[in-house]
Amino acid sequence: MSAAIEVQGVSKRFGQFTALNQVSFTVQQGEFFALLGPNGAGKTTLISCLAGLSRPDQGALRVMGHDVVSDYRAARAALGVVPQELVFDPFLTVRETLRFQSGYFGLRHNDAWIDEILHKLGLSNKADSNMRALSGGMKRRVMVAQALVHKPPVIVLDEPTAGVDVELRQSLWTFVQELNHAGHTIVLTTHYLEEAEMLCSRIAMLKAGQIIALEDKATLLGRDAGRELWIKTEPAGTLPEPYQAWKVREEEGGVVLKLPSIQALEPLLQTLRQQGLILRDMRLRETDLEHVFVSMMHKEMQ
Repeated sequence: MSAAIEVQGVSKRFGQFTALNQVSFTVQQGEFFALLGPNGAGKTTLISCLAGLSRPDQGALRVMGHDVVSDYRAARAALGVVPQELVFDPFLTVRETLRFQSGYFGLRHNDAWIDEILHKLGLSNKADSNMRALSGGMKRRVMVAQALVHKPPVIVLDEPTAGVDVELRQSLWTFVQELNHAGHTIVLTTHYLEEAEMLCSRIAMLKAGQIIALEDKATLLGRDAGRELWIKTEPAGTLPEPYQAWKVREEEGGVVLKLPSIQALEPLLQTLRQQGLILRDMRLRETDLEHVFVSMMHKEMQ
């Protein structure tokens, strides 16, 4: 069985700027995969190459075993992409938009599936509304619907919940999870890291066009397992010498420490008191994907 997505040694440059640098990874069929990174990391460029909208300078990409360059028709038929940008014809209704999109893939008389998509995405009562009359959140739902009209086995969601309300976010994830459980492969890029942590089984992190992490979620979280302690002292930023080695980073006017155990907290607080330092604020938190992400990006910048 071929992989859902294969990315092999992909590089892409725009003039002197290198957007992607020897990126390689594989997504297996049926996976819910997260592609994470800060703005400018190369996520959207990679998706554009995968969708055939941009051609890499080096390397190869395949969707369900089909090369996106030499076998582009089959590759595009196997892929549904929800872009960041809201691109639409303002003179078409929602239903006409989906029928028009279906035509790109030679599909006709698929109204039953269109009706199901409209229902799942809460668009049924907007089916005959012009696209220009919809709110931003509703337009975002139509972008998702467009990517699904041809029932692609691989679905790429590029920031699908950016700027949308909580209700849409919840209904969208319920629908996408149903698709994943039915066998569809999902690739998600998002800045809402709690979404990636909740939904995805494997995670890749991009930084400046390079993969800096590629692991299953449990392994990635386990790499930085433990508790982080944020403290704000007076004088600001002061930390007793024995605890300097615990410092992870500075944040919000204080410092973040990596506690070896919860039992280490009381001796730390006692040392602060003994040295006459005033504790202004403190937060104890378990390691989650957001903290791992920030930590790894910080390490890469050092």
